[in-house]
Amino acid sequence: MPNYIPFQMRIFFFLSLFIMPFFLFSQANKTNRLDYSSKYNSSDSIKKAKKKVATMDMYRIITLERDTTYIDTSLTIKKLYSFNYLRKDTFGLLPFSNEGGTYNTLQYSLTDYSPFPEFGFKAKHFDFLEANQIRYASVATPVTELYSKTVMAQGQSVDAFIAVNTSPQLNFSIAYKGLRSLGKYINQTNSNGNFRFTTSYNTKDNRFSVNAHFTSQDLSSGENGGITTPQDFESGNTDFTNRQRLEVYLTDAKSYLHGNRLFFDDLIRINAVKGNNNLYVAHQFNYENKNFVYSQITVQSTVGNAFINRFGDSYKTANIYDQTQYNRMYNKLGLVYENTTLGKFQFFAEDFTNNYYYHQILILDSNTIPAALNVRIDNVGGQYEYQKNKWTGKFIYSRSLTNQNLSNLDAKMQYDWSDKTQLFFRYQNINKLPNNNYNLYQSSFVNYNWSNDFKNEKINAISANAITPWLDASLQFSTLNDHLYFADVTTADQMALNQQIIAPKQYSGTINYVSAKVSKEFKFGRFALDNSVLYQKTTQNNLILNVPEIVTRNTFYYSNDMFHKALYFQTGVTFNYFTNYYANDYNPVIGEFFVQNKKQIGNYPNFDLFFNGKIQRTRVYLIAEHFNSSLSGNNFYAAPNNPYRDFTIRFGLVWNFFE
Repeated sequence: MPNYIPFQMRIFFFLSLFIMPFFLFSQANKTNRLDYSSKYNSSDSIKKAKKKVATMDMYRIITLERDTTYIDTSLTIKKLYSFNYLRKDTFGLLPFSNEGGTYNTLQYSLTDYSPFPEFGFKAKHFDFLEANQIRYASVATPVTELYSKTVMAQGQSVDAFIAVNTSPQLNFSIAYKGLRSLGKYINQTNSNGNFRFTTSYNTKDNRFSVNAHFTSQDLSSGENGGITTPQDFESGNTDFTNRQRLEVYLTDAKSYLHGNRLFFDDLIRINAVKGNNNLYVAHQFNYENKNFVYSQITVQSTVGNAFINRFGDSYKTANIYDQTQYNRMYNKLGLVYENTTLGKFQFFAEDFTNNYYYHQILILDSNTIPAALNVRIDNVGGQYEYQKNKWTGKFIYSRSLTNQNLSNLDAKMQYDWSDKTQLFFRYQNINKLPNNNYNLYQSSFVNYNWSNDFKNEKINAISANAITPWLDASLQFSTLNDHLYFADVTTADQMALNQQIIAPKQYSGTINYVSAKVSKEFKFGRFALDNSVLYQKTTQNNLILNVPEIVTRNTFYYSNDMFHKALYFQTGVTFNYFTNYYANDYNPVIGEFFVQNKKQIGNYPNFDLFFNGKIQRTRVYLIAEHFNSSLSGNNFYAAPNNPYRDFTIRFGLVWNFFE
């Protein structure tokens, strides 16, 4: 299996050398640059020119949609929730036992949809940064952010970000997130790397602007297939406190996801001077390649004293190496008319090509498994954006000109009742092509080869969100038709042999899903209680879309200052809980979760103790995760046969530097 980390580090080193001259140049003229230290110069004996002071609103983070936030170095309870490997609040996601692995989805409304066919292997994509997740920097002076956190065993999780300005018009950022964690169970080592380079440029008159990025990402995981004897784990026997003593299905299997992406998003104004009426040409380009590898040196596994073939018969007796390759190219060209009173009107055309392929054609009995799926889709559509007084709206509709019958209607509205109260509404009607791995997959395992022609998925979703001083609330209702999923198709005879056979299926019925979430923080002097509660319900004729009915997170904490306000800290306890349900299980051969109805998980309390401190622009975190694991019984799972995390003490920090 190739190792791309040295390649990424070479890129990191090269771009660092590329940026350094600009960095030095930006430091050359000290009298005009923005500087935090000017307030300390009043006692100098030599009169100096007064320096400008950079304010925090000059350090901006910009999304693909050109929404702007600011670099925030404060310490809040929300920062604790995002102090994790994904660097975001993971409410509704249930991590596997080792850091850097996959997550089971508790909150189905977190699922996002694109009408275009995707690569698939979704269980491996939780930390794979997509184009709309990349952030661009616009900073007054160079900025650095360092994230570090300990892992479960023998490793570290780090994320380094540097943003540099050569002028107000040109900004660069370079970042690398790396992780290695051995884990506490046999064969579950995770070794991941995410390299990002971004640049933003605009002319002084803002007639032309562009955001661009390059990413190179690789995610490597040891795949143990779960524990073979859950009764040993659940027994509480101290012999199995050392989790390495628990037998697993696979001792030398691995999965590997790698991808590179080059992305541009540019906008040019046709009229030379901006006025009440403006005409723009917008363009977006996205080229990406990915490959997914599942390897397994030893085909036969040992369960007790018996030898089994966990995934059924195989064409190989050893050294399985299944590789799926993929590339895509996306171009979008739009003409935008902007009127200061009426808003923005855009008409656009999209061209999407998709190549998903193997290196051979398989003939199985009377079935032929092709070598590739090649798709080209041409769309046309319109977009309208409106911002007036307290209302903001964005409406998009697109439809295919080619014969795939693809369509997407996405309407968003926001009402700013006041500075502290906002209401959001969204309606989406999408006719979505199946992901590639539903329609085609090749493997060395006999039962893991298929070629299908599934119908499009039809999804209707309406949601409403409210942010108020009293509480935050969200409501979503979705209807799914022709829903695609992976199912456990293991026969009784295969089950008796400890085999696991998974295949894609399409549900012909209708699934209705509703969720309601409420969040509220109560403060009592220096004490606070932060609460998030989610309620979910599905109506369906079969158990296809399974979710826990209740998911809750409650944090009780205390805040204060110490050492003459040199240290600000928070300390408390977080309670996480979800009700019993038939959780999806994980299959490493296809890198996907699949529907099962044999074992429920949940209904176990999970307590974390924490101490967070802030010294200047450094935030320090000390967390005792799942400290009650030995007190509440060994029934905690992230998926059937995959236990959740044991009690672990973890330490980390986030450190910001402003030049």
